[in-house]
Amino acid sequence: MKTTIALTTLLITSLMASLTTLAAAAEAPSPEVQMAAAVLAAPADLRASAAILGYNPKGELVTLREGKNELVCLASDPAKTAFSVACYHRDLEPYMARGRELAAQKITGQKRNDIRWKEVADGKLLLPREPRTLYVLTGAAFDAASGKVTDPYLRWVIYVPFATPESTGLSTKASDGAPWLMSPGTAGAHIMINPPKK
Repeated sequence: MKTTIALTTLLITSLMASLTTLAAAAEAPSPEVQMAAAVLAAPADLRASAAILGYNPKGELVTLREGKNELVCLASDPAKTAFSVACYHRDLEPYMARGRELAAQKITGQKRNDIRWKEVADGKLLLPREPRTLYVLTGAAFDAASGKVTDPYLRWVIYVPFATPESTGLSTKASDGAPWLMSPGTAGAHIMINPPKK
């Protein structure tokens, strides 16, 4: 009987410790820390005036700062272990917001793309036909004290809806260090620029 009680107590204690750890891991950093990290994806001269979306203590996406230029920056999701921030042209926000909405419904991958692309083609979802840029910065972690990202990797995406190899002169073969065209001919066509990883 004593052994059963001891094991039960140990199990409950371990479970509580695990839940506490998970809660702490998912806790959103302060708005200041989120903002400092989010803008690192953007060119330095555009950071101070970019709008910033981040997370409140409930884990909900909220506006942390209104923007004064064309960029919207998205803070790293505290519910995920990897560090990832992005900044993109404000005209891409309807497309990005729809992607987040579908992801919240557990619709991901190609199915999510197909839904958005059809909505763009049907005129239900706004997506500019002219090029618009997305900057993505990933890493192992963000050190708030130093303001630096551990193992940073910055890549660029330029949305060019319905572009093809013929209209751009770009290859569709993935390349490190050279631009290439992904999802050609679709509403989500975009030029990928992935620098070689160190």
